[in-house]
Parts: sequence; structure tokens; C-alpha cells
Amino acid sequence: MASRCWRWWGRSAWPWTPPLSVGSIPSFRHQFSTQETTPQICVVGSGPAGFYTAQHLLKHPQAHVDIYEKQPVPFGLVRFGVAPDHPEVKTAHCGRCAFWGNVEVGRDVTVPELREAYHAVVLSYGAEDHRALEIPGEELPGVCSARAFVGWYNGLPENQEKTDITKAALDVLRQSRVKTVWLVGRRGPLQVAFTIKELREMIQLPGTRPILDPVDFLGLQDRLKEVPRPRKRLTELLLRTAMEKPGPEEAARRASASRAWGLRFFRSPQQVLPSPDGQGAAGVRLAVTRLEGVGEATRAVPTGAMEDLPCGLVLSSIGYKSRPIDPSVPFDSKLGVIPNVEGRVTDVPGLYCSGWVKRGPTGVIATTMTDSFLTGQMLLQDLKAGLLPSGPRPGSAAIQALLSSRGVQPVSFSDWEKLDAEEVARGQGTGRPREKLVDPQEMLHLLGH
Repeated sequence: MASRCWRWWGRSAWPWTPPLSVGSIPSFRHQFSTQETTPQICVVGSGPAGFYTAQHLLKHPQAHVDIYEKQPVPFGLVRFGVAPDHPEVKTAHCGRCAFWGNVEVGRDVTVPELREAYHAVVLSYGAEDHRALEIPGEELPGVCSARAFVGWYNGLPENQEKTDITKAALDVLRQSRVKTVWLVGRRGPLQVAFTIKELREMIQLPGTRPILDPVDFLGLQDRLKEVPRPRKRLTELLLRTAMEKPGPEEAARRASASRAWGLRFFRSPQQVLPSPDGQGAAGVRLAVTRLEGVGEATRAVPTGAMEDLPCGLVLSSIGYKSRPIDPSVPFDSKLGVIPNVEGRVTDVPGLYCSGWVKRGPTGVIATTMTDSFLTGQMLLQDLKAGLLPSGPRPGSAAIQALLSSRGVQPVSFSDWEKLDAEEVARGQGTGRPREKLVDPQEMLHLLGH
């Protein structure tokens, strides 16, 4: 993990043909001209936002929803960023919903082609990129994003090494020589973004001890009555860990710990320091900061003091950002979102968005659920008001023909269930819930594609 080792598994061996329009495929307009009008809707992205949006849209008793996903497997962040399983499978088992994996919108099929085939299109493809630190030395080996690191150990195909990634990741981490991990933040204890559950798990992490500087917490006790209860409980746990002497049992546990983790508050990275040979990271130069403002307006400003923190691996974790998906779709590159009003894409009737690409990479799964339901509600309102195209649309039949003409082989949800069963079977051999398949080509081979 000391160098950048991610690589993209492409479909370079598959033929690519110039874009076709639905109308240019022989017999398609004639074939579907007599079809009973059913709301045909497609959702781009099969993460939480995509599935929650589909779930709400299926409240319409006739609507058919197709979910397109660039990975061969569904569930997005839930699989590659959080955990391998999630109850969204119930939506995919609905007879009016279909999953089509291994289809990259913007490359294999364009958004205008989707809009021609469906009455409405919802973009829910999330935030696939990370925000850069934008400091000197960030390009050095030994510096990578936390997003890539999480994708690596969770088996995201684009973040794998040349080995079978999840087992390899576990083996690498078991052999890790890392003894100390510092979590660095620009602001202070009252502004931390982690939860009390996450902090408690870190404090109790076997074989480790926490390092907190009591100076960072001076005067904080008096301010606790001003903060909301969840933030108060979190800060109280930080205070106890930093200021109070642990009991005999906890003291003994910490004394025997071979590794440590610590929080460095009021520090802002200015430069990644290179090793003497210039071939890797050797540390980070930090600016010491202080806080100005109150409440949500609190910001960190430099004091002029600097300090160097030695380290051989730097993981940047300052947020995710979305990418533009298609030239036809408006995109705010500064905010990293698709301009929209309550999920309706600005100036593009029939095009919607939900999730992080709609509002930015903020909130938890519950936030995404509420946000996605709102987009679904707006779309169904527009459908009822007659604001969407009238008459039949071919839906997935037209898109499958386009994909076939371009050598793209979609993966259905039943295909995914076969891959899921294979992962579970492989995991049983190692005493784990599953061993993730990470090579798209191997997945397609197992499916006979």
C-alpha cells in the first residue's frame, strides 16, 4: 500500500460502434407503436439512492423501472463502501423492476438515448471521485485517497491490485507494520464529523491505545451546555478519554497495546514531505490553526506556526465529489452536483437526480432515503400532471438492442444472484460470510457471457 496501485479493468476487447439512436434501429418504432402505454422509467446507479428512488417510483401501480449500473454487481456504496449486504434486494425482486449491471451510462449508452427510450430518467450515480488536498507532494507514492483505500479493502474493481483483492487486502493488513495512526483535522473537538459509535469502537479497538492531547480540550466542559445532546455525548466521551485517568483494567490494556491512534486537532496539511530519495512520502507539514466564528460559521484560520508530522502513508479523507456523466447533462463542477430543483434537473424536462449527485456527499443512509423519496415524488407528480412524454416508450428493449450492437453484455439481477451464491460459497472455505469477486472479466466468465 506504499504506492499507487489501482488500475481500471476495462472492456477493451469488446467492440465499440458509433452511437445509434432508438429510431435508427430497424422496426423498433413500428414494433412498439401498438404497445400499451406503461410509464417506463430508468434509474442510473444502483446504490442506496438508486434503489430508494426506484422503491418510491414503484408505488405507481403500472410503472416499470430499469436500474442501470456500471459495475456488474448492485448496491454501490453499500457493497463497496460500507458492507456487502443490504435489504434493497426486495425492490429488485419486484416484477416491475429490472437491474442491468455492467452498463456504463455515458460510455456504453448516452443519456439522450435513455431519454428517447424512457418517459423519465433519474440520475443517481453518486459521488465516484474524491476531493483532492491540492497541496505539493500529493502525487507522491504513499499518498492516496481514503475513498480508494476503502474501495481497495471492500473489493471495488477499479481499486484492486494485481491479486485477488479482498483476501489479499486482509493478508496485507494482517502483516501491517503500522504502529501509529494520526487523524488530523483543521478544527477542534466540537466540530468532529465522526459519531459516538465510531469513537467508542476506536477507543475499544483491541491491541491499541488512544492518544489525545488534554490541551485541545481545555475550557470545553463549560461549553457543553450550548451544544445539542448527540454532540454533547460525543464530546463528553472525548473529554473522558483525554482528561481522566483510566481504571486499572483499562490502564493495563492500554499499557500492553502494541499500536496507537491519535487525534491531532487544529492542524491543516500544507505539503506532503518527500523521502530523501524523492520516491515516497516521509511526512506531512501542518499549519497550526485557531478557530474564528461561532456555530456553523466556525472556521479554521492559520496562526503562522508550522509543524512536521513524520509518516510513510498519507490517506486524504476530505470528502467525495461527483463527476459529470454526459455532455447533455448540466453539471456544476464547483459544487460537484447536477443543478436541480427538488430533484428536477434544471432546464431538462423528464430528467431527474437523487442522492449525492443531487445534493452533494452529505448525510447518512436515512438522509439519502428521504432525499430519494422526494425525487420519486416529484417525478410521479409530473407524470400525473401530464408533464412527461405521452404515448408508449420502448424502455429496456430498445436499450438492450443498442448495447448488443455495441458488444456490451448486461448483467441481470438473476445473474447477480449467481455471483452472490459463488461469493458465499468461496467465503465458506475460509470461514467468512463471503469472498468478493472483484474481476469483472471473471464475473462475466462465470455467467457464461
